[in-house]
Amino acid sequence: MKTYTLAEIEDELIGKVGTPERDEYEDELRQFFLGEQLKQARLSKNMSQEELGKTMGIQKSRVSKIEHGKNLTFNTVIRYLKALGISAQLEIGDIGKVALC
Repeated sequence: MKTYTLAEIEDELIGKVGTPERDEYEDELRQFFLGEQLKQARLSKNMSQEELGKTMGIQKSRVSKIEHGKNLTFNTVIRYLKALGISAQLEIGDIGKVALC
């Protein structure tokens, strides 16, 4: 029986690295992981989705979508972190760090 590496399976099922299908998959995966990190930040502050939504001025359902990595924008992530009272920096290669909030 032949065995396959995860990379081989991804190439076969999703597409090879650099193809539009693979790029889309990897973008969605990054957004999902970012949403999970945001959720963990909220939980570390002992806030419910409803409480955070009120602080942000959005519905609980929108907080849930953010935490699932749906339609994330840079601005939304910054607003989310500000509502939690968390500072964040963006590191841009050799340019250095830029404070976001």
